[in-house]
Parts: sequence; C-alpha cells; structure tokens
Amino acid sequence: MEITTDLKIGQIVKSKAGRDKDRVFIICGILDEQFVFVCDGDLRKLNSPKKKKVKHLMIYNTVLTEFADKLQGNENLDDAYVRRVLSPFNQSVSKEMEVE
Repeated sequence: MEITTDLKIGQIVKSKAGRDKDRVFIICGILDEQFVFVCDGDLRKLNSPKKKKVKHLMIYNTVLTEFADKLQGNENLDDAYVRRVLSPFNQSVSKEMEVE
C-alpha cells in the first residue's frame, strides 16, 4: 500500500524509516496520495504534526474512530489524549523490540 486511498484519519501507523523509526503514530491528516500528517503527542504534537511518506510507514488495521470524530468535530483534543490512546500500541512495539 503505497498511496493514501486506503488510509483513514485516526489510523495507527509505525515509522519504518527516518529519525523516528519504530515510533508509533496516529494519522491526523491526509495531504495527498503519497503523504500523511502523523502525531504522537510527545515528539510530534497535534499543533505541529510530521509530514510522512506512506511508503515509510507500517500500517496497522486499527482505526481510532473516536479520535477522528473529535478531530473533525473541532472538539478539545490535547497531546495527553493522543499519548493515552497510543500507549497500548507503544507497549506492544516495545515488547516486539525486546524479542528481536
């Protein structure tokens, strides 16, 4: 999957390349068919998301629809909320790293 047609806002992704390799992010915007905006509430805040190529991301099937609804509804979203919803995914990634 090299283009954004199958991706949704609120979908969980993991970086495969770059300085942020192996970090878990959530898609907070779709720019065009090759780029998305990702944030994690820690390194990349909601107000300054990272522009990332889709080919540099490992896509998870999990979509956090509650996050997408809040983002599109202009509700109060903060970085602590993003960190909280991503914490189970960060824990599973750290367990994968220990196994390798």
